Amino acid sequence: MYTQFFGNYLLSNGYVTKEQLFSAMRREATQHMKLGTLAMHAGLMTASQVDETVIQQTHQDRKFGELAVELGYMTDEQVLSLLKQQNPAYLSLGQVLLDDGVITNADFEKIMKDYSSSNGISDLDAITEMPEAIHNLLNHFLLKSETNISHNGYMFVELLFNDFIRFIGEDFTPLAVDEVTEAPIQCCVEQDVHGEYAINTYISMDEPTAIAFASRYVHDEFQEYDEYVQSSLEDFLNLQNGLFIVNISNDSNTELTLGVPEQKEGDKLTFKNKTLHFTILYPFGNIDFYVELA
Repeated sequence: MYTQFFGNYLLSNGYVTKEQLFSAMRREATQHMKLGTLAMHAGLMTASQVDETVIQQTHQDRKFGELAVELGYMTDEQVLSLLKQQNPAYLSLGQVLLDDGVITNADFEKIMKDYSSSNGISDLDAITEMPEAIHNLLNHFLLKSETNISHNGYMFVELLFNDFIRFIGEDFTPLAVDEVTEAPIQCCVEQDVHGEYAINTYISMDEPTAIAFASRYVHDEFQEYDEYVQSSLEDFLNLQNGLFIVNISNDSNTELTLGVPEQKEGDKLTFKNKTLHFTILYPFGNIDFYVELA
């Protein structure tokens, strides 16, 4: 997750434009292999075992390596060995920007120092093995938005970013969170979470973005905005919220329930309660996610 926040830092501090960042992130993604790919290359897992582990991630908010060990496909030592083979993603991204002439070595040296200092990270290279570093990054990201978020809200946001990474792709950058009272919409799905922590959730984007989003989500190529694309948006929102209520149950024994995902009609949402707005920038378009505290 730290690469996405690193991209946000570069963008918000004027080191790169959106176009330069997306170009670099696309190329970085081809250089930074996923753990499942590394495991297959090393002969530690088969393709079907990798697929099964990814499927399990749709039911549990767990890292790929943790699930692979639990399923008996790899040992802790093998996972650690593969993780050490991965170049830190921020370093790969920085190298692409250096190669493109977007930043200089002096720029990158300053960026690394300032970024680690402002986020309370002592060792950027070790961040993949330091869950607390990820929490620090997320905390600083939310603090900069000057928006108060509860413990449950924090869990929701962390899961949201993780689910975008796992199921849509790593090549995104989040913008700062803001509070809104209304929002324009095009292709929009709503789902409510009922119980002690009641929230209304919405995911919205324009049609071309929805087509690209659905294509990535189901690993197929859609050509038009139809019921299959709509179903993909509904399924992603249901996946996010379903994993969230599992996490809440595991964390505090609080039982929440889900409403049925529904397509929203009209061209605008009006919110009655405090609503947080998350903008996720992908190369294929912008995704707006809203969480209304019921």
